[in-house]
Amino acid sequence: MFTGDDFGFSNGVNRAIIEAHERGVLTRTSLMVTGEAFDEAVTLAQSHRQLGVGLHLVLLCGRSVLSPNQIPHVVDRTGQFPSQSVRTGLRYQFSSHARRELRLEIHAQLEKFRRTGLQLSHVDGHLHMHMHPVVLRMLAELAPEFGIKEIRLPCEEFQLALGFDRSHMAAKFISSLLSGGLRRYGERCLKSEGIEWMDRVYGSLASGRITENYLLGLIPRIRADRVEIYSHPAIEVPGEPLNGPLGAEGVELAALVSERVRNALFINGFTLK
Repeated sequence: MFTGDDFGFSNGVNRAIIEAHERGVLTRTSLMVTGEAFDEAVTLAQSHRQLGVGLHLVLLCGRSVLSPNQIPHVVDRTGQFPSQSVRTGLRYQFSSHARRELRLEIHAQLEKFRRTGLQLSHVDGHLHMHMHPVVLRMLAELAPEFGIKEIRLPCEEFQLALGFDRSHMAAKFISSLLSGGLRRYGERCLKSEGIEWMDRVYGSLASGRITENYLLGLIPRIRADRVEIYSHPAIEVPGEPLNGPLGAEGVELAALVSERVRNALFINGFTLK
């Protein structure tokens, strides 16, 4: 299945996700409940019932649902989460105040999603902060209350990614090692709660570069049954912020609506779900 992240981030992201769903291969999206275009995204989702919608949990580089005075140890005075992932992760791990407030915010984001009336397809996280052991454990504990049936656990082959793009090799190698360790922890955590995950999840090692050529090269090489490919399609709108590298948004949208990509899926025996 193909997932579009950052639904609700902006009008341009919302438009691209709906276009990729209507004209292309995108079957799911992940909703930012604190995004500037959240209300528009919910309205669009309600009129496109075949589009699966999950929660894109924001605990880094974004705005909180709760007010700053409720969670002063995890957001600043304007309600913004930090942008430094390592420092933030350490705070979540070792500060009891931060962990207590973190649970309140995760609950609040899940509750805001529930109030939309949309069925919760899955949960993932902005910049993968949901993979932090503390966060993932909280999500697993909250799963019965909110009906969380699936959580994204990134998993893709390092050597395969290098075959498409050898740039930033060191960063990709470190990311691959880190995500592998977190994935193994995540599998144990989710299995104990009966929560599902995909066999393979592609997109992390090619973030901003999910092009038509990338997908045409990747699809024949996939050796798994349940697969998610996620990207960040968008249409550039003057005055709106971008949710990825300049120029990447249109390229990723073009890949998702490509007939060549759809044909490659069919030829290789994949079914969109």
